[in-house]
Amino acid sequence: MIAGTAAAPVRIAGYASVFGKPDGAGDTVLPGAFRRSLRQRPPARVALLWQHDPARPLGRWTRLIETQHGLWAEGDLAPGVVAAFEAACLIRAGALSGLSIGFKARTARRPHRGSGRILQDIDLWEISLVTFPQVDEARVRLLTPPSNTPTPRTPNIGSREYL
Repeated sequence: MIAGTAAAPVRIAGYASVFGKPDGAGDTVLPGAFRRSLRQRPPARVALLWQHDPARPLGRWTRLIETQHGLWAEGDLAPGVVAAFEAACLIRAGALSGLSIGFKARTARRPHRGSGRILQDIDLWEISLVTFPQVDEARVRLLTPPSNTPTPRTPNIGSREYL
């Protein structure tokens, strides 16, 4: 085992995408946009990355579902991966709480010239832990604490309610 890493997976969960809210690029995801992608690709085949870097996987997603609010994601940060342990510690400390999706738009429309897209069908490739999410409500929290750390406390990530 690598010194300073967790001995067991650390469980995380949160909304990776929120329906009906324009993101930082002006895009808005509609309910049902992930339906086809979730049928075609199991959660473990959607990469769990650090800051959208394909060279920095952190673990695997174990559950992805569309709720009325958005795309809910649950996953495990991999034991023995230094970056995963660091990410868990940052989440626990309240210094990291963002989630962001990497995707290709299958079906999208622009309601007005120069405006963001309305995303109707998304091919989901990855969900990353990020410092700055495109949608403020796309946030993650710990379900289990990293081991080798003091007694956990609930991270302060605002007043949002999580499932």
